[in-house]
Amino acid sequence: MKSFINVQDIGPLDKAMAEAFEIKNDRFKYQHLGKNKTLMMIFFNNSLRTRLSTQKAAMNLGMNVIVLDVNAGAWKLETERGVIMDGDKSEHLLEAIPVMGCYCNMIGVRSFAGLTDREYDYAETVLNQFIKYSGKPVFAMETATVHPLQAFADLITIQEFWRGERKPKVVLTWAPHCRALPQAVPNSFAQWMNAADVDFVITHPEGYELDPKFVGNTRVEYDQKKAFEGADFIYAKNWSNPGVTNLADYGKITSKDMSWTVDTEHMSWTNNGKFMHCLPVRRGLIVTDDVIESPNSIVIPEAANREISCSVVIKRMLEAL
Repeated sequence: MKSFINVQDIGPLDKAMAEAFEIKNDRFKYQHLGKNKTLMMIFFNNSLRTRLSTQKAAMNLGMNVIVLDVNAGAWKLETERGVIMDGDKSEHLLEAIPVMGCYCNMIGVRSFAGLTDREYDYAETVLNQFIKYSGKPVFAMETATVHPLQAFADLITIQEFWRGERKPKVVLTWAPHCRALPQAVPNSFAQWMNAADVDFVITHPEGYELDPKFVGNTRVEYDQKKAFEGADFIYAKNWSNPGVTNLADYGKITSKDMSWTVDTEHMSWTNNGKFMHCLPVRRGLIVTDDVIESPNSIVIPEAANREISCSVVIKRMLEAL
């Protein structure tokens, strides 16, 4: 595996899931693969779970790890071609990337959407430059449009907690937020749930439609209560307007409807459903205290599985070196 961005990159999901649980049973089984090899983690944005889980996964696999915070410990980087660099950006990404590639065997990149230019964000401009110019395998640690390590961990978590014989009903629900957030997490979650053996529904206010390439044929229900009925897993997440129905709305907050906040009443509509969220979560906006602190909240095991999803991805990249 030379790159990891979308669910298709992982291959057959049943094999990937089996590998995930194998690694969870013995996290150091493949430590020999990473001996004398180095992972470089590039952060253009803040991180807690992604930073810690990815570094831990690499260490489990015997790798050395270099972490670079671009905005805190490096020259400011220019990402556009054809510019006159007479501002505060001292180095161009086109020189920085191949230099980074000299010091490692693979690269993880975290670079959020700017939420001002939809075409630029959805072209994955920064990530694709790393893939093109680094000369090394590259995986996404959340980009402008996707967060596959999170979605993989989410699927692992659902499989761990599902005890039924039928397909579990999984609902992705929009919830209000005070800041404009990217669509990366819901995009990837939709993509991975579409590939999995689940009954998947998306619910959000009208006008918040996600990009069709991620939604596919998934049922979209604008009535949140109808969507929640009989659900086994509720995945709450805010996203700013994706600009699908109105490009001028891209990246904006066009709804602050607090009736979408997941509370005890919302969860009562479900089939004793489990509550999920990628974290960090704004309590009182996305979810109430009583829901996220309830026995049905599985946000901590979900976060813990980030180490496992990342271990599978890095292992496969090491095997391909």
